[in-house]
Amino acid sequence: MRRVVITGAGSINALGHSVAQTFEAFAAGHCGIEQLRIRDVERLSVQIGAQVKGYEQEAHFNRQQIALYDRFTQFTLLAAREAIAQAGVEFRGEFADRSGVVLGTSGGGLTTQDENYRAVYEEGKNRVHPFIVPKLMNNAAASHVSMNWNLRGPSFTVATACASSNHAMGLAFQMIRSGMADAMVTGGSESMLCFGGVKAWEGLRVMSKDGCRPFSATRNGMVQGEGAGIFVFEELENARKRGAPILAEVAGFAMSSDASDIVTPSKQGAARAISGALKDARLSPADVQYINAHGTGTAVNDKTECAAIADVFGQHADDLMISSTKSMHGHAIGGTGAIELLACLMALQEGVIAPTIGYEEPDPECALDVVPNVAREAKVDVALSNAFAFGGLNAVLALKRFS
Repeated sequence: MRRVVITGAGSINALGHSVAQTFEAFAAGHCGIEQLRIRDVERLSVQIGAQVKGYEQEAHFNRQQIALYDRFTQFTLLAAREAIAQAGVEFRGEFADRSGVVLGTSGGGLTTQDENYRAVYEEGKNRVHPFIVPKLMNNAAASHVSMNWNLRGPSFTVATACASSNHAMGLAFQMIRSGMADAMVTGGSESMLCFGGVKAWEGLRVMSKDGCRPFSATRNGMVQGEGAGIFVFEELENARKRGAPILAEVAGFAMSSDASDIVTPSKQGAARAISGALKDARLSPADVQYINAHGTGTAVNDKTECAAIADVFGQHADDLMISSTKSMHGHAIGGTGAIELLACLMALQEGVIAPTIGYEEPDPECALDVVPNVAREAKVDVALSNAFAFGGLNAVLALKRFS
C-alpha cells in the first residue's frame, strides 16, 4: 500500500492566526475562551466562547469575495493558504486531476443563515442577497478551495457533527493510499458562534457557563469555539520527489457507529474505532505514547472516553499521555478534529505535549494521565486523535513520526 504523509499545515483559531501561533499557545497552556462578542449576547444563558480574535475579513478578502464567503469559508481559505504554501505544491496538469479536497463541517454557513433569518423575520425584509445559497451551503468551503488552487480531483464535504474533520481526513488518507488520488487538501472548519448557533446548543444543556475543564471532577460542560485546520496529505514518493517538508506520516484510520443513542456516547463504539485505527496502522497499543482526546468537558463523554481507552490499552493506559486541547481552543464542532490534529503534529515534531488546562481535581472515573495544566516534553513516535460525535459516529486517526 502507498504511504501517506502530511506536507503542509495551516490554521486560524482562538489561539492564533497560524500554526506557529497555535503551537506557541499550546505550549504555554493559553486559554482562548473569553466573553463572547456577538450580537444579542445578553439574551444568552451561555456567554463565553473561543472566538477568533483580531480578525477583520476586509484585511483578507475584497467586497466581491466577502459576498460569497461565509466566515467558515474564510477561515478555510486562510488556513489552506498557509498549508499549501508550506507544502510548496502547485496543482497543474495531471497532478491537478489527481488532487482534490475533502473537508469537514457541521454548521457550514450558519453565520450567513443567522444573519438572513434576522433580515427576513426580524427586520421584515422581503429580499436577500442572490448569493446566500452558495454562501451558506456546507460544501462552499471545499468548492472555493478547489477553485482557488485548481484541485480537479475528488472534492466534497463531510458532515458528521463533531467527527466531521476526522472523517474527512480519514477519507483523504484512504483515497491517497488506495491510489484514487495523489494529494488531498483536507481538514475542517466551523463558525457557529452567532446568536442562533449558541442558543440552539444551549437547549442541549451540555454547555458550561464558566469554562472547559475536561477530565476534572468539577467539569460542567463544553465551550464552543471556531476556526479551521487544513492540511496537505500527499503520497510519500511524490512528496520526496518534490523535496517537500514531511511533518508526519498518516498511518491508520478507523470509524465506527455506536448504533445506540443520538447523544449519549458508547464505550464499545469508541473502543472499536480506537482499536481499528491501531489495526489499520499495524501498530500495537504499546506503540502509542500520546492521545489527543475528544475530551469535551461533559460528565458523560469524558468518563466514557477514558473507559474506552482503558479497554483498548489495558495496563499501558497508565503510561499514555492524554490531553484535551478543547480546554484552550474550545469545541469547534465540525472543525475541531482538524485543529486538534495540530497538537499531534506538535507532539511528533517538537516533543511537546499540549496540556489539559482548567484541571482542578481528579475524577476517579478519569484516572489517567491527562497532562494537567502544564505542557510536557516527551518523545512521541505514535499519536492518536480521537473524535466521537453526536449520532454515535466515531473516527480515529493514527499518526507516526516520519523516519
